[in-house]
Amino acid sequence: QVQLVESGGGLVQPGGSLRLSCAASGSISSIRTMAWYRQAPGKQRELVARIISGGSTDYPDSVKGRFTISRDNAKNTVYLQMNSLKPEDTAVYYCNTVAKPDDRLLFDTYWGQGTQVTVSS
Repeated sequence: QVQLVESGGGLVQPGGSLRLSCAASGSISSIRTMAWYRQAPGKQRELVARIISGGSTDYPDSVKGRFTISRDNAKNTVYLQMNSLKPEDTAVYYCNTVAKPDDRLLFDTYWGQGTQVTVSS
């Protein structure tokens, strides 16, 4: 199985920065994508940033230019650098990966437990 552990959430003032980390562990054969999603109260979970195995990245317009996703392949870890944070960025942020464990033939989707990010003065 694949486990994801996030860290780095917290309370920050508008305009501030936070860096989230997510480490994937377990007997992993291959990772196709790693991504961050967020879910605010009363809203659907939405994609924040995604990075594929080749290094290409994908962001929605709401965070483009403010958030940067990066990945350390050797450590199976993904990072989300969040700058110029706004109150509307407040949400629980979830790490996501599409990966294949050693004992499986197919890729599957895995989620972390989530980390709270609160942007408030």
